[in-house]
Amino acid sequence: MYVCICNAIREKDLRAAARCCRDGAEDLYARLGRTPQCRQCLDEADDIVAEERSMALLPA
Repeated sequence: MYVCICNAIREKDLRAAARCCRDGAEDLYARLGRTPQCRQCLDEADDIVAEERSMALLPA
């Protein structure tokens, strides 16, 4: 699923980036070589990042 249509950022790519560094969604976009355009995706992107980080804290 695409999280950001403007930049063609997929959920799986955002989740992988969230596992590698502690930045917020906007900074993760930069790490992916993109910048938010219309910014409508940032709330959802922040939720995905937070979800991915909370799952990483759960014991396996």
